[in-house]
Amino acid sequence: MDEPRWLTDEQQQAWRAFVEVLVKVPAALEGQLQRDAGLTHMGYLVLATLSERADRRLPMSRLAKQASASLSRLSHVVARLEARGWVYRERDPEDGRVQIAVLTDEGFHKVEESAPGHVEAVQQLVFDRLTDAQVRQLAKLCGSLLEDPAP
Repeated sequence: MDEPRWLTDEQQQAWRAFVEVLVKVPAALEGQLQRDAGLTHMGYLVLATLSERADRRLPMSRLAKQASASLSRLSHVVARLEARGWVYRERDPEDGRVQIAVLTDEGFHKVEESAPGHVEAVQQLVFDRLTDAQVRQLAKLCGSLLEDPAP
């Protein structure tokens, strides 16, 4: 069996800092949205993603991909949003197997109402702490980490 590729001291420090960011930032955003808007972060992502579409609709599979969620998790989130009247689902008239999530006018209003507090939290948690050059570096780093690994 091959020897594990242990982390160097520098990698270990970077990894632990990265894990701390992965834990603290989402928890802070979740808390802000729950407190100020009565929304989960995933619920907000779903509403915001649909609000950015001219027709306010997306097939559930595409919405799941854009929200970085499994279809199962997305279905549960959308069900909660439906219960509040912010989203509804309909069958695609061209392919009855496809469900489409549709943002209601009330859902659009909820996004408009929730967005200012959310983006202020993002500014305070992330961007107020970085220079413009660091923001560009962050974007490049995230792009690299999100690339599909070579086969």
